[in-house]
Amino acid sequence: MESRFPSESRDRKRAALAVLPFLALGLADLALLLLWGVDPLWGFAILPPILFVSALAWIAFSTGFIDDRE
Repeated sequence: MESRFPSESRDRKRAALAVLPFLALGLADLALLLLWGVDPLWGFAILPPILFVSALAWIAFSTGFIDDRE
């Protein structure tokens, strides 16, 4: 039976390199908010969406979902 996710389509390194700039930008935004003196609760309120979207993007790139589009 053919595997749903063939090993050659899972490129974790390429996915990490594609997602890393966006994750760094989100974390830099968080640091900037905290350095400006915004209440830390508001600063950390944006952290879960940043991590969630980065994880979804990593999954999409690593499983080859992006490459399957024609």
